[in-house]
Amino acid sequence: MNKAESERLGSLLEQRGYRAVSTAETADLVILNTCVIRESAENKVVNKLHVLRRLKKMRPGMQIAVTGCFVDVDEAGLKRKYPQVDYFFKAGDLPGWIENISPVETLAQHPPVSVYVPIIQGCDNFCSYCIVPYRRGREHSRPMDEILREIRLLASRGAKEIILVGQNVDSYGKDLPEKPDLADLLTEVNRIDDILRIRFLTSHPKDMSQKLIEQIAGLNRVCAHINLPVQSGDNEILGLMKRGYTIEQYRALVARIRRSVPGVALTTDVIVGFPTETEEQFQSTVALLRAVRFDAVHVACYSPRSGTYAAEHLPDDIPAEEKSRRLKTVEILQEEIATDINAKLSGLKLAILVDGSTKSKWHGRTRSDKLVFFSAPGDYTGRELEVRIDRTGPWSLQGSIT
Repeated sequence: MNKAESERLGSLLEQRGYRAVSTAETADLVILNTCVIRESAENKVVNKLHVLRRLKKMRPGMQIAVTGCFVDVDEAGLKRKYPQVDYFFKAGDLPGWIENISPVETLAQHPPVSVYVPIIQGCDNFCSYCIVPYRRGREHSRPMDEILREIRLLASRGAKEIILVGQNVDSYGKDLPEKPDLADLLTEVNRIDDILRIRFLTSHPKDMSQKLIEQIAGLNRVCAHINLPVQSGDNEILGLMKRGYTIEQYRALVARIRRSVPGVALTTDVIVGFPTETEEQFQSTVALLRAVRFDAVHVACYSPRSGTYAAEHLPDDIPAEEKSRRLKTVEILQEEIATDINAKLSGLKLAILVDGSTKSKWHGRTRSDKLVFFSAPGDYTGRELEVRIDRTGPWSLQGSIT
């Protein structure tokens, strides 16, 4: 979401005649787009604001704006605490102090190959560890026609892949008068000819419908890649997390997805060291990862977030060294699983969408979101082409043009 919002703000500024500079020291305007999902992230924001305060003393003409989840309901309090900041505006808002331009009119002339398009803001789930609903508010969907106009314009300017994003995309449309859902939106985006691929994230296991699963299977441009955060393999911990499903329901959903979408790539998120998590409960998570065999696992140690239910009502009683051990255990296991999954791709020809180059190698992703590198003369940016997989590893693949 932050990346999507930063891209839109950058495009808006380009329309107003600004150009990007490499350092804050030479900028006339600095916009700090913030993430505060963890306490450490919020501390980084505060430290950056102190740096910018010193810069502004040296260059009084510099303007500073802050957006993202750092900006809460008490904007007046923020202004008193950080007087060096000229403007605060909420996550996802287009700042009226620049100009009231509609989202469609602010898109860059040459967007990246792959573009994030926000479709819903906020979250109604209130997981016990998460600050997002308190900072971004309740769920608020963008009208479908507005989203489609934006995507058509992006396609006309060269975008090839659209990633629909939101805190919980599976809730899209529930608050709109016509009650469209994510499956309906995917169907309409799939009709836009110049778009080669469509992805979406992030999903919530309790909200993923069979209708959506069937559309993923049936729509030719929608990639068979789903991020489905499980967070824990133990029902008692899931209850404390307020996730709204049991591990049996989660595994049944995974089975339905794999029956309906053969070859689907599944990724997940896991939190280790949640309050009161025993070794036995942690081993239930390990057992789940062994059984499901995700293509990728994003794992993090629990840390209390001020303002959340868990921080206020549950003890942070797992020692830091034990959290680190559990995280390392998951990382080692997932490396083994990913190595095995990717090894089966060796020798195959896979279609990749090339999105850039690094150190003389082109890179792109398969429809299952595997990162592939290859070397070849010419410019392949934005092209979809077949690459033979020559070497595999847990995190990326090496290939050659056939």
